[in-house]
Amino acid sequence: MNLMNETAVELGKKIQSGEVTAPDAALAALERIKKSEPALNSFVTVLSEDAVLARAEDVQKKIENGELTGPLAGVPVAIKDNMCTEGILTTCSSKILANFTPTYTAEAVKKLEQAGAVIIGKTNMDEFAMGSTTETSAYGITRNPHNTDHVPGGSSGGSCAAVAASECSFALGSDTGGSIRQPSSFCGVTGIKPTYGTVSRYGLIAYGSSLDQIGPIAKDVTDCATILEIISSYDKKDSTSIKRDDLDFTSALVDDVTGMKIGIPKEYIGEGLDANVRNAILQAADVLRANGAVVEEFDLNLVEYAIPAYYVIASAEASSNLSRFDGVKYGYRSEEYEGLHNMYKKTRSEGFGPEVKRRIMLGSFVLSSGYYDAYYLKALRTKALIKKEFDQAFSKYDVILGPAAPTTAPKIGESLTDPIQMYLGDIYTISVNLAGLPGISLPCGTDSSGLPIGLQLIGDCFQEKQIIRAAYTFESNRPSGPSIPEFA
Repeated sequence: MNLMNETAVELGKKIQSGEVTAPDAALAALERIKKSEPALNSFVTVLSEDAVLARAEDVQKKIENGELTGPLAGVPVAIKDNMCTEGILTTCSSKILANFTPTYTAEAVKKLEQAGAVIIGKTNMDEFAMGSTTETSAYGITRNPHNTDHVPGGSSGGSCAAVAASECSFALGSDTGGSIRQPSSFCGVTGIKPTYGTVSRYGLIAYGSSLDQIGPIAKDVTDCATILEIISSYDKKDSTSIKRDDLDFTSALVDDVTGMKIGIPKEYIGEGLDANVRNAILQAADVLRANGAVVEEFDLNLVEYAIPAYYVIASAEASSNLSRFDGVKYGYRSEEYEGLHNMYKKTRSEGFGPEVKRRIMLGSFVLSSGYYDAYYLKALRTKALIKKEFDQAFSKYDVILGPAAPTTAPKIGESLTDPIQMYLGDIYTISVNLAGLPGISLPCGTDSSGLPIGLQLIGDCFQEKQIIRAAYTFESNRPSGPSIPEFA
């Protein structure tokens, strides 16, 4: 029995029943990592066997004493490397934070620790979450477990690849413009981006503060709903956190969409969408229709303005957020410099990679006095109009259905040669972040090369249960699930 092929909830049940122990699961994860990592490079940091086993043994004692009875107690988890973890290196996959070990833990990670999950490492990502392929990392590229010549997506590519390759039972990612949903689609796993403010951003190293949101990545919808239930809460340390009393997401795990109204934007299945992806999405819609949902196409305007609005807003926020990395207080500092300003300049020039520099410069440009009104304010107005467009759509539909990405995973190197093409790849995910909505990506088939295709379901604000219900129904009735890649 390969413990790492189990879903997180199934493994948690086995640990609770005494069939296996938390140290057994931890060792199985470390063994799997040892086997897969040379081919994948999913992790920036893998914790030592001694540290992982010490934590697993402590959790096991608490399980046996009846202190930990939750579904994730003893289950191995990986954390995206932009969430602070006390005493564990946290780099954002950037040279500028190569030596940064935080003195505190992100709230979402703390929630998992309180639930008894066992952290095994920190996953690779696009530097500061800026990218869609996990190729901009200072620690080398991550490869797609289904075909190592292809990218895993990004920026949470390390987390998605680790889950797909069963290096961990589940992982945390962050989503600024699709960074959980798009790599979940490319890697054949399930990922949820919750409503903005549902999961605390305290301890998440910011990229775009008005867009970033932490969410779960796992093997199925049940796992994602269970994890989301654990990490969601109001947090006074996060000024954008929201008080909610409807966080019982597992109650939505119902195989029934009778009468549910599902809309498919015509713009999402038109020009620019790969034929394999379109067929898989329309077949998924047929599965939901056959199970009682009312599915129809509709016009969702302003879609073409989402990408320019997003990149103006996200880059502006990035240029502000990343100004703290200056070589003074923490992180990398250039060895040779003359005076303070030269130290700033050399530290940032040497510490940041090309994609991060590109976005900082773009953000500084749109915030400059001559261009603030022309670009940044216009982007904010566009964001408000996009939200209004979604409000109108949700007055008619419970859920919006579409692809998570226009293609399956591209080959390594293809996207970096044309950054604009990489930005356009976020067309179906970005508007969800601009409007603060919840979205889920789950596998719905493969293309002619065997690469996974992801179905995206979008809900209105605070309507995670609707998308979980629709996703669970589709998952329960789809022809076949994704395969688990094996490594020699």
